[in-house]
Amino acid sequence: MEQNQKIQLFESMPIPKAVAQLSIPMVFSSLVMVLYNMADTYFVGMLNDPVQNAAVALAAPVLLAFNAVNNLFGVGTSSMMSRAMGRKDYNTVEESSAFGFYCALVSGIIFGILCTVFGSPLLTLIGADETTRAATQGYMFWTVSLGAAPAIVNVVMAYLVRSEGASLHASIGTMSGCILNIILDPIFILPCGLDMGAAGAGCATFISNCAACLYFFVLLYVKRGKTFVCVNPKRFRFKKAIAAEICSVGIPASIQNLLNVTGMTILNNFTSVYGADAVASMGISYKIYMVPMQITLGFSQGIMPLVSYTFSSGNRRRMKDTILFAMKIMLPILAAMTVLYNIGAGGIVRAFMDNEAIVSYGAAFLRGFSLGFVFLCVDFLSVGVFQALGFGKYALIFAIMRKVILEIPLLFLLNYLFPLYGLAYAQAGAELVLSICAVIMLRHIFKKYQDNMSVD
Repeated sequence: MEQNQKIQLFESMPIPKAVAQLSIPMVFSSLVMVLYNMADTYFVGMLNDPVQNAAVALAAPVLLAFNAVNNLFGVGTSSMMSRAMGRKDYNTVEESSAFGFYCALVSGIIFGILCTVFGSPLLTLIGADETTRAATQGYMFWTVSLGAAPAIVNVVMAYLVRSEGASLHASIGTMSGCILNIILDPIFILPCGLDMGAAGAGCATFISNCAACLYFFVLLYVKRGKTFVCVNPKRFRFKKAIAAEICSVGIPASIQNLLNVTGMTILNNFTSVYGADAVASMGISYKIYMVPMQITLGFSQGIMPLVSYTFSSGNRRRMKDTILFAMKIMLPILAAMTVLYNIGAGGIVRAFMDNEAIVSYGAAFLRGFSLGFVFLCVDFLSVGVFQALGFGKYALIFAIMRKVILEIPLLFLLNYLFPLYGLAYAQAGAELVLSICAVIMLRHIFKKYQDNMSVD
């Protein structure tokens, strides 16, 4: 019965209803994740200590690097699983899920060990100085040294569960950890609690990620025999075909996130020259910017299983209609958020830290970031489609264009022309060019497979 419902969702459910069922839980999950990311900034900001807030901002590139592993084994494996389901190849679905899970687990452990061993040069690389070094190190001990493995496994398992259409369960798992983190943050951070500062924020994050992993393990145990997601070590096999197909999508997605880390590291290093206030302001404005970014990312990831399945099963008309419907829903929402962020930038930043210098810096940064929202929407949806279809080379080209060709050179140029304030406009400029390229690529894909568009 449950399997029949999954097939119905992918094959015959009206597109608006199917997109809603897959994407709404993912969007809510993404919003809760943003709140969870903001919680660290908000409660650390209550200490009114720019050094503690700067520590959270400086560690962001390392935490963002987790997404390189998440995308390699999360995006790569979930894309393969959904496409295998479209072909009715259920054995491959189970074997690929086991492969993705164990590779993610081992990678998370190795990531944490390496960041601990090379902790000192890593702190220098991300822009920590004598003032911010101790606080940044305390935060990273919990979130990276101890927390890399549960943080990565939590996200990858959500991808695996979502790949077969169980978007609600995937979102509940993610949100459970996020909500717990929000509850624990004031207890660990503030003087009225354990008074651990930024390190307390890291400790709360570590505990919440462990709790989210536990939810997914319990879910798979309860649903055993009714799910294709498999973490049984007996099903783990290194098959060249499985590894190659996962990597063909996962590696470009992983490179994209490594380039994101590079871009953020450069951004932090440029900002750190102007002092802790500027670093804290950039960190706060970037967290606020993550709200529309995560909405777009959640929506694009939500429709990925449906796009993968319909492409693999040959129902290309349903695939195209799904993509166009997602565009029509998201573009007006992002346009409205651009207006909101420009009008209310100062008040939004002040909600996180009532400091005049930080509000002044942060409002200017936030207005710059917001100009790219609409273009970001087109870009993210397009890259999600490339990943869903198994077209990893397109996603890789876009990743290189975004960071290496466009954003990073723009960071240098705009910081030279408009010191500090120009940094926030680099992403908007890059996304504008990429959105034009995205529309061209989507038209190419639709035209290439138009012979199959009549299938309904």
